[in-house]
Amino acid sequence: MIMHEPVYISAILPLRLGWEPFYCYRPGSEGFETGLVPGDRIRVRFAGKEYIGTVYRTDAVPTVPAEKILEVISVEKSLCPATAEEIALWESVAEYYMCTIGEVYKAAYPALRKDGEEQVQESHEDIAEKIKGQVILSGHQEKAYGRIRESFAAGKPVLLQGVTGSGKTEIYIRLAAEVLGTGRNILYLVPEIALGRQLEDRLRKVFGDRLMVFHSGETPARRRKTAAKVRYGEGYVVLGTRSSLFLPHHRLGLVIVDEEHDSSYKQDSPAPRYNGRDTAIMLAGIHKCDIILGSATPSLESLHNCETGKFTPVILDVRYHESDDADIEIIDTIAERKKNGMKGSFSLKLISRIRDVLSGGGQVMLFRSRRSYSPAVQCAECGCIPKCPHCNVSLSYHKKNSLQAAQEHLPDTPETEGGRLVCHYCGFSMPYRGECPECGGKMRWLGAGTQRIEEEAAALFPGARTARLDSDTAQSAVYGKDIIRKFSRGEIDILIGTQMVTKGFDFPNLRLVAVLQADTLLSVQDFRADEKAAQLLEQFRGRCGRRGDKGLFVIQTSTPEHPVYRIIAGDSRMSGLSLLKERKEFGYPPYTRVINICLKDTNELREERLGTKLAGLLESGNPSYMLTGPYSPAIDKVADNHIRIIRLNLRKDRFLTSVKRQLMQRITEFERDEKYDGHIIIDVDPV
Repeated sequence: MIMHEPVYISAILPLRLGWEPFYCYRPGSEGFETGLVPGDRIRVRFAGKEYIGTVYRTDAVPTVPAEKILEVISVEKSLCPATAEEIALWESVAEYYMCTIGEVYKAAYPALRKDGEEQVQESHEDIAEKIKGQVILSGHQEKAYGRIRESFAAGKPVLLQGVTGSGKTEIYIRLAAEVLGTGRNILYLVPEIALGRQLEDRLRKVFGDRLMVFHSGETPARRRKTAAKVRYGEGYVVLGTRSSLFLPHHRLGLVIVDEEHDSSYKQDSPAPRYNGRDTAIMLAGIHKCDIILGSATPSLESLHNCETGKFTPVILDVRYHESDDADIEIIDTIAERKKNGMKGSFSLKLISRIRDVLSGGGQVMLFRSRRSYSPAVQCAECGCIPKCPHCNVSLSYHKKNSLQAAQEHLPDTPETEGGRLVCHYCGFSMPYRGECPECGGKMRWLGAGTQRIEEEAAALFPGARTARLDSDTAQSAVYGKDIIRKFSRGEIDILIGTQMVTKGFDFPNLRLVAVLQADTLLSVQDFRADEKAAQLLEQFRGRCGRRGDKGLFVIQTSTPEHPVYRIIAGDSRMSGLSLLKERKEFGYPPYTRVINICLKDTNELREERLGTKLAGLLESGNPSYMLTGPYSPAIDKVADNHIRIIRLNLRKDRFLTSVKRQLMQRITEFERDEKYDGHIIIDVDPV
């Protein structure tokens, strides 16, 4: 009788395992009958619980005794198998972002049913020709389009640096039409859901049913349907946020990364803490497809990639309607306040500019970086500022029905408006009664958030139709989409919002945009602060005057001489290249790689002790990086967890990957030896 060697398979499980993540199983009778292959979905048991795993290898060599190896419970034939490209992406992301492949798999873990492929009526060639015919490129766009095609032919990624209103979207659509003509698929990435909602309406008119949308705002059923189409279909366009990178892409021909500079592409929590832009480059490399990144204000990383020849830069510096950039007016709020030139959050100058625009039938957009009615409140008697009991931050005041109160001319005093004090970090809230919790004195507001700006605008411009768009109001997907559509159709005169209103929107009648209390954008202590502020301000400036009429960009600030404003004003000495030079001098990205090792612990003394011990362990005998810390960040306590950070600056050389592996090993051993699992977070390329 012939004896056969036992067969074992290794599986990827949606878990953070501190050792080799490919856990071994016996195929079982069902597995032998079906002939398991890499990518198949299987149901298995691990640590007493059942999980859906993915077969990694079918010739695994176990490292534990055979009697301890469990059998596969079942083969999940109703679920789409993972493609080789998917698994390759999981591996790449896990290695680069220093997490386990199980954590990446968990992020890419939709329950994918095997839905049948829907047949498309029109041929790929017909739809491509039709699209090329709702898309007419200007001469400047045609020139940029030609350069992009040349770069793609040479196999290089493209950075399309197009000023706001230059028509980058039309170029994306033309490129997508070419790809559709070959029967391949397109992934169109946007940084946020709100931006995707306006773009969806525009792309739907062009691509019809070939357009699919994928983001967390979609229902699980719709996400599963989209995933199945992507896995088996041909000639589709997927419009999505960063999570759409982990769809089972099939015949991928083009990846578009719109607003590539946007920090919303970065995943903060949980692991993998990946950057969608950089992961998109990995994805395009795995599929051997073209990729284009676009922005009016490219990241310094992308500019550096152009300098080194990794990307091809394509410049589009003329607006589609050939209108000029909006004029800039900087208003010194300190000077205005001294001469009684302020009325609440608005300078009299800004009030005058807004009235002129409204009287001419134009629209206005106001940006404030803080939501709520007031970012904090303070006792006028003892100076107490209520803080969150779980986080080291001030509680923000959210007024109840603030706009209704203004319209009904209710008393504007803290004792009567009601509402709640809310922590924007952990969600803790408590009723607000206008009395100091320490001495019973009267409370006063410190600053103004979007809610109060909305109230002030309604009172200053009573004939105008006002609305607010921030994370409070946009919690309803229907409301957020409705506000954008109404403003686009001219049914709203003044729109007040946070960062989400500054990005990528195209409103034909927008004539004035203004930033209130701009100083909060510049007060962040981070080496990226000036870059982020300049990008946000320039993006916001580009929202207005996009249809021929010149717009006006107003900045209200107490520091009018700040270098960031000189960048926006076009000072040749202050630009992306000058910021790159500064980064190089101080050894910051993109010339190095930064890794933040974050310790979170409810026990502050234990955290301080182990943080110091870990820093010493990492620093000893290793000249491959520069270590700073452990230090406390600006917000050093969130949700009862004290926070300490160890920052590592690594050289970008051929040893980078091996150094990261050594770091991962040391941290894993430290967690095991100190029994400190679950307290350490590794953040590669923090933003």
